[in-house]
Amino acid sequence: VSDLRSSALPGPLDVSRSMFDLRSPPHRSMKRYDSVSSVPSSTSSRKDSQGSNRSLDTITLSGDERDFGRLNVKLCYVSSVEQIWITVLHCKDLSWPSSCGDNPRICVKGIITLPKPVHFKSSAKEGSSDIEFMETFVFAIKLQSLQAVRLVFKIQTQTPRKKTIGECSLALRELSSQESSHWLDIAPPSK
Repeated sequence: VSDLRSSALPGPLDVSRSMFDLRSPPHRSMKRYDSVSSVPSSTSSRKDSQGSNRSLDTITLSGDERDFGRLNVKLCYVSSVEQIWITVLHCKDLSWPSSCGDNPRICVKGIITLPKPVHFKSSAKEGSSDIEFMETFVFAIKLQSLQAVRLVFKIQTQTPRKKTIGECSLALRELSSQESSHWLDIAPPSK
């Protein structure tokens, strides 16, 4: 479709005007470039795990976007005795706000979101980026009840004061007698 109004403009301006004319359809072949490196912005400037070029991380990963770590848990349902087995294994790449101090005591609180919620809590461990818990919790609950709810984990500091620093969850509809391992991304606590 040609815009007849643009024909009144001098020659070279036609091209630049059509590139930015909001009435024309978006140009799918156009690529956005990072103003610093002239590399297509879809490829961020992370080069390697040692962080030789981490400039975009410091710009974009702020507040709710930064990485809070991951939690590894294992689940199993023993149907013969109608029990769910929940093993809290490991927190990896864990981070917490500086207001919690350098080495807070950290625990994992679990909640099975049944109409009458079931709560459990791991022992508190000294804070570090990698914490092993290796604790198993067993509850006698019918499988039909579990398959309609979620299992929520809250990562909490116990010292200097109790505070939830992150959380993650998973649905229990896939429970089976085969033990399953899950790595859950820890997100900022919901407000």
